[in-house]
Amino acid sequence: QVHLVESGGGLVQAGGSLRLSCAASGSIFRITRMGWYRQALGKQRELVAVITSSGSTNYAESVKGRFTISRDSVKNTVALQMNSLKAEDTAVYYCSMTDYNVYWGQGTQVTVSS
Repeated sequence: QVHLVESGGGLVQAGGSLRLSCAASGSIFRITRMGWYRQALGKQRELVAVITSSGSTNYAESVKGRFTISRDSVKNTVALQMNSLKAEDTAVYYCSMTDYNVYWGQGTQVTVSS
């Protein structure tokens, strides 16, 4: 059984920063992809950022230049540094990891006050 646990969410003022972290435990094999997604109230879940095993990254247009995804392949962790936060970044953020299956964390709330 694989569990992903996110941490680092919270309440921050617009323009501030937060760092989200996600750690995997259990029998997870070679992770090919790690990512962060978010779901705002009343909206569909959307991709925020992904990073592959080779280190390639991809970001949603709305977060480019403000968010940075990073990973530690040895520790099976992924982080999301979020700077210059905006009210529209408010959402529940989920981490995801892929080996032969796709695993999801339980989500962490990020609230940006304007």
